[in-house]
Parts: sequence; structure tokens; C-alpha cells
Amino acid sequence: MKYRSVLMSIAAAATFVGSAHGQEAATVAFLMPDQASTRYENHDYPGFKAEMKKLCPTCTVIYQNANADMALQQQQFNSAIAQGAKVVVLDPVDSAAAAALVEIAQSQDVKVIAYDRPIPAKSADFYVSFDNEGIGHAIAKSLVDHLKAAGVPEGAGVLQINGSPTDAAAGLIRDGIHRGLKDSGFKTLAEFDTPEWAPPKAQEWTAGQITRFGADIKGVVAANDGTGGGAIAAFKAAGVAPVPPVTGNDATIAALQLIISGDQYNTISKPSEIVAAAAAKVTVQLLKGETPGAKTTLYNTPSELFVPSVVTAKNIKAEIFDKKIQTAEEVCTGEYAQGCKKLGITK
Repeated sequence: MKYRSVLMSIAAAATFVGSAHGQEAATVAFLMPDQASTRYENHDYPGFKAEMKKLCPTCTVIYQNANADMALQQQQFNSAIAQGAKVVVLDPVDSAAAAALVEIAQSQDVKVIAYDRPIPAKSADFYVSFDNEGIGHAIAKSLVDHLKAAGVPEGAGVLQINGSPTDAAAGLIRDGIHRGLKDSGFKTLAEFDTPEWAPPKAQEWTAGQITRFGADIKGVVAANDGTGGGAIAAFKAAGVAPVPPVTGNDATIAALQLIISGDQYNTISKPSEIVAAAAAKVTVQLLKGETPGAKTTLYNTPSELFVPSVVTAKNIKAEIFDKKIQTAEEVCTGEYAQGCKKLGITK
């Protein structure tokens, strides 16, 4: 009996060591959706990789970007699993189509973390993001408050530029914008879902609305910096000066420069490294067989949603430069140097 107990103890110890070794040597995948935004290459992946290196230095990280091609993302997903990935962090090109990927993974005991964009039709093992509906509401309310403070009369019109129709996060941002504009006193002249979040498509649509509505456009609620930048380019090409206030989201360097020059009204500071690091922590917990602690639930998926900050010219120094999210050396170049001095970013 005693001999049997010893054997069981040895077996248990071997199992523990084996599982620990499996976690330490595990392969994980970080699959991003497109290259229309520079954030994935410059912030999300580096942030995830850095945190994984701290938490699991011997883990292997597979990184792929699908360049807005769902078929390509499916190939990348299948390839990651074939390479032995035990956890896949997935920012889907198409939130609806991604449900099938979650099903495939879970049938093979592979965990899926939905990243930035939720997967409504099939519960992933966890969801990590900024609060997308909160982002939409925040940028819209910020614009509304600005228009009112500027004396723009009630009944004036705004344009609404949403993100990709295949992106559930874009749908949440859209819903937040609707909530922010509701009862604002301003009317939405027209609304557009931007295929693949592509700035040229947002620019083309905005150009058509400028021809259609002209000076009746008093502001633009754009769902991210890329679509906002496309709208600004359309106004400039049409010779509209000054450009009506345009919103954004992501705090890209290009958008920060447009805010400094006065061409873009706001953006959202949401350092992607924060969400990427959280995804890495959840990844390691899942590898260890632990249940990550959820702060909330979205689409029946345990979730952690971070609260972003609205950035305008008034607080850009405090929110971006004082917090070292970007540096003056990166942003205050060439034609933007004078604007940086005016806003106190540089001396």
C-alpha cells in the first residue's frame, strides 16, 4: 500500500513537471486583422511580445497580419494550430466569420482570446479590449460639446463615418456615436460604414457629401484616425477652410499632428500596449489551466474592458507627451514644430 502511494506521488510530480514544462515551452499565436492602421505593427504586437517575454520567456509567439483578408486569416489561424499553438489571440477581420474559427479551436482544446474586436456569435474563452461603445460615445459627446461652445446653432448637420461593417467593434463604436449624438440638437446628414476601415474609401465618401451638403456640414464624427484623416483630406481637396471639426480614435502620430495643426478636433488615447499586455497575462493564465478574472461580460464572454481618454489640443501635452505615449521628437517635426511650441509641447 505504502509502495503504491509512493508511485502515485511520483506520477503526480511527473505530471506537474510535465504541465509546467508544457506551459513554459508553449506556442501561442497573435493574429491581427489589417494594415490600414499602423497600431498593430507599432504597438499591439510589440506590447504583446514584450509582456510574453516577461511572463513566459521560453514561449514561442507566432505573429501574423491578415491584411483585411478573412480567407488569409483563416489560413493563418489553421497554420498556427498546426504549429502547436495552445492559445490564439485573435483580432478578427470578420467578427461573424470568426465564430467558426473559435469552434475549430475549441474542438481541439485550443483557447481563443478575442482581442479588440468581439466575436458575438460564439463565446471565446476571454475578450480583452478598450470599451468600444464608450469610445464612440466619448468622441461624439466631445464634438457636440465643442460645437455648442463654438455657438453652432441647433439643427446644424454633421456627418458620421463608421468603421468596417464586418467588425463588431466598429458596430459598438457606431452605437456609442449614435448615443452621443442623440438629443444633441444636431442632425446627422449622412452616415457611412467604411469597408475595411480604408481611409481612401472614407475620403471618397466624404468628397461626395461635401458636393451634396457643402457648408451645411458643421462637424464629422469619424470612428478612427484613419477615417477621420480621410475626411480631412477630402475637405482640403475641396478647398474648404477651415476644415470643420473632425473626430478620431487611436492617437496615431498622423492624427496627433493634425490636432496640433488644428485640422482634427479630437482622438482617443488608448495605448495598445495596455490591452496587449493584458492579453499576454490572460494567455499565460490559460496555459497554466487557470481561469482569468473577468471584470465584466460581453456577448456571453468573460471580458476586461479598459477606459480610454479623449485627447484635444487642450490636453494633448498632458495626455500624450507628459505620459510618454509619444515623444516630441516623433511628432513635432517639420511643419508641426511651431504648433508644438504654441501648445507648450516644446519650448
